[in-house]
Amino acid sequence: MRPKRHTTSREKVYIYGKHALMEALENAPRVIRKVFLARDLRDTEIRALLEKHQIPSAELAAGKGKELVGKDTAHQGVIFTMDPSSLLVSFDAFLATLDTAKNPAVAVLGEVQDPHNVGAIIRSAAAFGLSAVLIPQHNQAGITGAVVKASAGMAFRIPLVSIGNVNHTLGVLKEKGFWTYGLAMDGKAALGTDAFDAPAAFVVGNEGAGIRQMTLAACDVTLAIPMHPRTESLNAAVSAAVVFYEWSKKHPEALA
Repeated sequence: MRPKRHTTSREKVYIYGKHALMEALENAPRVIRKVFLARDLRDTEIRALLEKHQIPSAELAAGKGKELVGKDTAHQGVIFTMDPSSLLVSFDAFLATLDTAKNPAVAVLGEVQDPHNVGAIIRSAAAFGLSAVLIPQHNQAGITGAVVKASAGMAFRIPLVSIGNVNHTLGVLKEKGFWTYGLAMDGKAALGTDAFDAPAAFVVGNEGAGIRQMTLAACDVTLAIPMHPRTESLNAAVSAAVVFYEWSKKHPEALA
């Protein structure tokens, strides 16, 4: 079923895996509500961090994990609950901390529906030095266990910004000096020809339909990735990674 919106109201989602928990404990312990650990888990570092941050924990009963996160999920004896709204920051709060003089870049998701794509885009944005991932509240996969898992824990390291209307957001970014780029197969500009010498916002569209027409029209530039003619297109997350990498080549300071 296609998700219609993600909510920023208080709710509980289950996140799983040792790596995800360690990333949360080290970078965003405030988002963790409770941790369930298998009885035979011998990880003193995790237990020490739980005690340090005074996070409640409980024993994960045998077989219980599959009920919480799915029978085919390898949770490694570690499951924790979090409130996804506490991981998101408001657009206004993010802008208040942003230094546009450094020519930062952000990713703007536009109805990306697959949680694995959302997680992969977050991971690539973190890897290539982007300043944030902007996530709309409507027609968009939100922050779930699958998203955090696919991000390899980077969801706890890079700012995730909750936004309303994508077109309005692009308008505000333009007022702040951003150039806005829409990733499109039939884009007018080939990736590699832009100097990226101003703050940049990269819009990644829906896996099937791409970027909505009104949003494309709101972009300053539509970017196409040059590729061999035998290939029609790339996955949304792969396209985003290629563009982010190209931007990072022009901004090596973002990788420092």
